[in-house]
Amino acid sequence: MKVATEIRIGEAGHCGADIRSDVYVRVEPRDRGGLQIDLESRVNTYYGDSIRKQAEEVLEALGVRDAQVVIRDEGALPFVIAARIEAAVRRAGLGAGTRVLPDSVALPKASERDRLRRSRLYLPGSEPKYFINAALHGPDAVILDLEDSVHSAEKDAARLLVRNALRAVDFQHAERMVRINQLPLGLEDLDEVIPESPDLVLIPKVENAEQVTAADKRIAAIKADYGITRPIWVMPILESALGIENAFAIAKASDQIAALTIGLEDYTADLGVVKTSTGTESFYARQRVVNAAHAAGVQAIDSVFSDVGDMDGLRAWGINSSALGFEGMGCVHPAQIPVVHEAFAPGAAEIERAQKIVAAYHDAQQKGLGVVSMGSKMIDLPVVQRALKLVARAQVMGLVH
Repeated sequence: MKVATEIRIGEAGHCGADIRSDVYVRVEPRDRGGLQIDLESRVNTYYGDSIRKQAEEVLEALGVRDAQVVIRDEGALPFVIAARIEAAVRRAGLGAGTRVLPDSVALPKASERDRLRRSRLYLPGSEPKYFINAALHGPDAVILDLEDSVHSAEKDAARLLVRNALRAVDFQHAERMVRINQLPLGLEDLDEVIPESPDLVLIPKVENAEQVTAADKRIAAIKADYGITRPIWVMPILESALGIENAFAIAKASDQIAALTIGLEDYTADLGVVKTSTGTESFYARQRVVNAAHAAGVQAIDSVFSDVGDMDGLRAWGINSSALGFEGMGCVHPAQIPVVHEAFAPGAAEIERAQKIVAAYHDAQQKGLGVVSMGSKMIDLPVVQRALKLVARAQVMGLVH
């Protein structure tokens, strides 16, 4: 007696009048008949043949030789098309253990641990339309997000899309960050994205040092497997009362930690209080993060300001954040970036005073003096160190030449 085999149909991506830079792919495996590709594209006249050829090559690489394939293209770039086809094939139960990678742009210079991180722009990992021009807005970093902005049913497909974006998109001077999912699911994200050398990985909902250690070990193992020698930094996100109380232990959990940050939406939910634009309810937690980060020798980075329409509120938040000791914050919209940069920039009077302190310090060094003075005032060494850091930071921001 012949038993019928269940046919799994794989689908991935999106199409429709309101969709751009994406593609819908449907793969129905067949026993015979070769590849039957039904293609519709907004740019069919110009790129139809190229899309069809790419689809055939990707399917061949994934071991799919007999299938009915539907492609509805909404202006997707090749790296998106490849990711969507691969996701659909995997969902159809095929292509296991095979990765089809797009051509790679040159890797940027390795990111420094203490680099400028005033702004980091969140980009939903399942929405390729946001990837292409993200760097044009001038953020210090972009975050390809696999966690909260991605529906649970789309985690697998977003993982492939982010992997391909790391290879194929030039994010210019922006640091390339990936926010993985909460562990243990996040470990699967690492398996896919670490081979493409992101600059930094954000680990969400961290409550203890062991979670950082688990991710750190997985990253190190993958780097060793692929011969990656450039640094891949880590930024734990504290999003609960327990995480805040363990802040210092978390900040010291790995030598690869570059910064510590806080997620206020989840933190205030954990407390059972309303998140406000003044941040009174999270003042203790934010101070705890700043203190723990500085004690551990890493950067303190603040949460996002989620009200995109309130630029005055954002500016006030950023100025307060900088005064608390944070070095940057998250952005959920490109319009927030210049406001955040302004808020975290030292003022002209502050820069001028710091430059005078630095000049007095260098003068004392040249004269072999152990004491730094400005006029009749003695300048303590911590004040000198703060001035040196401020001037260096202003130079990186282009405020001092």
